Amino acid sequence: MTADVAVQRPGIIDAHHHLWVRARHPQPWIDPHTMAAIDDDFTPVDLAPTARAVGVTQTVVVQTVAVRTETPELLGIAADDPLIGGVVGWVDLTADDVGDRLDRLRAARGGQRLVGIRHLVQSEPDPSYLDRPDVRRGIAAVGAAGLAFDLLVRDHQLPAATRLVRDLPQMRFVLDHLGRPPFGHAGLGDWPRDLRALAAEPNTTAKLSGLVTEVDGPSWTTAELRPAVEHALDVFGPDRLMFGSDWPVCLLATSYTRWVEVLADLLDPLRDDERAAIWRQTARRAYRLSAS
Repeated sequence: MTADVAVQRPGIIDAHHHLWVRARHPQPWIDPHTMAAIDDDFTPVDLAPTARAVGVTQTVVVQTVAVRTETPELLGIAADDPLIGGVVGWVDLTADDVGDRLDRLRAARGGQRLVGIRHLVQSEPDPSYLDRPDVRRGIAAVGAAGLAFDLLVRDHQLPAATRLVRDLPQMRFVLDHLGRPPFGHAGLGDWPRDLRALAAEPNTTAKLSGLVTEVDGPSWTTAELRPAVEHALDVFGPDRLMFGSDWPVCLLATSYTRWVEVLADLLDPLRDDERAAIWRQTARRAYRLSAS
């Protein structure tokens, strides 16, 4: 793609990126050998030039580690950075006082930027984690606080996610990375069926993010991603899909700019209003972001 995406798509909302300084919040999941590209610190100063160059005017920063101190720090960063419109943070969902913890986060500096909560469900060894009463009580408290809940699950966890969103119809759920499609499996395995079941629940939206790091090997092609993106468009529709860079994790497989350009190519057959939904409107609605 040779056209200037910043000219073609002004007002992009990046609904999924991360920030970290490892001296304050270590990232033990980063292997310094196989993940050398992101074995570093990443701050708003690193993000802003690249994001703004492709037309991003607002972002949502998402938690990375399950520690209580990260979310207040992200909220403080958001308070000082006009590019960051929202924070998806973390609380211990099994705590007895989830609602009180959310109230304290909202009372903290930058607390008005808290738009959602996420837990690293993909790393939970218990296959029934999302069915547990204590976890569901915590997730319900997130909904009662008016916040979205980000579903970070792997493809085999999609059925459990569907049971959850079906049982909590009053809540807003956002699926990260399309539930990690199993690229390389014939027909994408059970993922198309399970994604369709989740998308049938009207209280769900999903992020077109994190796909390039799911493809086996660095020499991925747009054609490899197309079946997953087209299926997501079919089952969710553009009005329930949103763009996310997954920066800096995306740097393991691509640059920020290249991912924007590839997604623009994949979305090219859509109408202008459908592309506008994915680039900004769905994220604004799902996270209740203020206009950028």
